Amino acid sequence: MAVAAKSLLQLSSPCFFNSQSSFIESRKTPRLACQSSRILAKPVKGPGSLRLLRKRDVAKQERGLVVRCTADGMERRMVIGAAAAAAAAAAGETKVVIPERLKVVGLVACVMCLCNADRVVMSVAVVPLADKYGWSNSFLGIVQSSFLWGYIFSSVIGGALVDRYGGKRVLALGVALWSLATLLTPWAANHSTVALLAVRAFFGLAEGVALPSMSTLTSRWFPTHERASAVGISMAGFHLGNVVGLVLTPIMLSSIGISGPFILFSSFGLLWLSTWVYKVTSDPRDSPFVSQSELRLIQAGKTESPTGNGGKFPPLRLLLSKLPTWAIIFANMTNNWGYFILLSWMPVYFKTVFAVNLKQAAWFSAVPWGTMAVSGYIAGATSDRLIKAGYSITLVRKIMQSIGFMGPGISLLCLNFAKSPVVAAILITIALSLSSFSQAGFLLNMHDIAPQYAGLLHGISNSAGTLGAIISTIGTGYFVEWLGSFQAFLTVTACLYFVSTIFWNLCATGERVF
Repeated sequence: MAVAAKSLLQLSSPCFFNSQSSFIESRKTPRLACQSSRILAKPVKGPGSLRLLRKRDVAKQERGLVVRCTADGMERRMVIGAAAAAAAAAAGETKVVIPERLKVVGLVACVMCLCNADRVVMSVAVVPLADKYGWSNSFLGIVQSSFLWGYIFSSVIGGALVDRYGGKRVLALGVALWSLATLLTPWAANHSTVALLAVRAFFGLAEGVALPSMSTLTSRWFPTHERASAVGISMAGFHLGNVVGLVLTPIMLSSIGISGPFILFSSFGLLWLSTWVYKVTSDPRDSPFVSQSELRLIQAGKTESPTGNGGKFPPLRLLLSKLPTWAIIFANMTNNWGYFILLSWMPVYFKTVFAVNLKQAAWFSAVPWGTMAVSGYIAGATSDRLIKAGYSITLVRKIMQSIGFMGPGISLLCLNFAKSPVVAAILITIALSLSSFSQAGFLLNMHDIAPQYAGLLHGISNSAGTLGAIISTIGTGYFVEWLGSFQAFLTVTACLYFVSTIFWNLCATGERVF
């Protein structure tokens, strides 16, 4: 009877039982050797009859040498045996399968790098522009902040659009528009100051959708216990954009002229779009490339209900009536206040205080952003590890945010006493490296308290943060022109970090509020 059952199985299925411990797909024969067929032979009452109850569906899909077998509804990837793997590798047929969510976060990291590189171009190019047109420090601050004029309005709108239409389409539109604005910037600078300010404001308007899109995409594509690492990877790209912009821009300016870096980075935007449009979806459930096992992993690792809101927007009065919302808003303001001071003014700081040339100033300014990219990923991985270990989300968010504010505050106070550019660069590096811990604090907390409306909440808090960035960027210029040094404004910024830390620990929570 067992022999008959086995013969029947071989005839009725392309997958037959074999004692080998691997799946092997041969190009010379269509037969598959399948381990642990889990076929139950169940006798049924009746003379000389046997009915086989099959509990396996075989889903055969060729992806190199990877074969999927679905048992009891669970898709599993089997590893090729050592001998077969060696033979396949020798024949050049082995194919490494990368989880689709890692491909998505890789593309997000690339566009975040481009996003910040496009911003930084002006931070470096503004120095020769100021010399050419005779701009004062106070007016230079206005030019630097013009990007934020559009950015402050698009954050809320962009966040709401992301919640409604998904991160893919909104981010693609934003990249197309800000690449166009980047391309037009040198033309606008040569035409008039008003044209330059208008183009930079339009550039900020387009870039306002980047962070809400990134936040929502990582939330949709990653389970809760991997989300901080995903944001860490995305923001690592964001910070590396500073390095790319600060290093490449002086080279392009000296070799090609003012138009060089703007043309280069706008071209990168169009190149990225050609891949993004065809390879990514806003939700993993809509992706034709994600495997069922990966999709189940993503869905099983989420503690909240699906993030769709049916196109409905929550009442702003409700969102703004809770203290955890204000903790996020205040944290975003403080983070952007300090971040944009360092982003916009560091080349000018090193040139003014330590009399280094533009290329040296760019290098001194670039090193801290590179370390920030690494420390941001470390912060995310540490946060995920603590949550997996059983610590509450509320405690983890408060620890990470406290490090992200106290560290920069202390470092900026010490910066007032730096006597050399090397010491100043070290202190700025420490400040930015520790500030990246905020990524595992308020930046993730939006999805903790309001998973359905995280895009809109991100937009609201980002607009408040942009207001803080405008005040700090313009204020730095006036303070330096008025007092003749950066010292006073660095002290004000440090105090703001300390106050915001206290408010965060009193009001923030990792529990769902909306």
